[in-house]
Amino acid sequence: MLVALFVAGLTAATLLLDLSLVVAAVYGTLSLVTFLTYARDKASARAGRWRTSEQTLLTLGLLGGWPGAIAAQETLRHKTTKVSFRSRFWVTVVVNLAALGLLLSPLGPVVRDALRDVVGV
Repeated sequence: MLVALFVAGLTAATLLLDLSLVVAAVYGTLSLVTFLTYARDKASARAGRWRTSEQTLLTLGLLGGWPGAIAAQETLRHKTTKVSFRSRFWVTVVVNLAALGLLLSPLGPVVRDALRDVVGV
């Protein structure tokens, strides 16, 4: 449900608030990468192989892959019971959404220009 609301909001922000399509593409790409990383970690856990670190999973979520992480957690039933991970995960979601909110705020143009200078987009 949260992922669907986010996608709807991101679409609206792209269409109505002049949010760059690059932002939507980054969220989509990172969500796919994050989902696949969770799937690989789940398979590794079942097979007793090397696991993806929680820090990697959290970083992917923080950078914008959290919708894919939520989808993976729900569909794969992975990383859903460890309270310390879940708590840190939700902090990354809040931080990411706060950063997106900043991009959409009146300070957004200044932040976007600074990001363009750094990233070169």
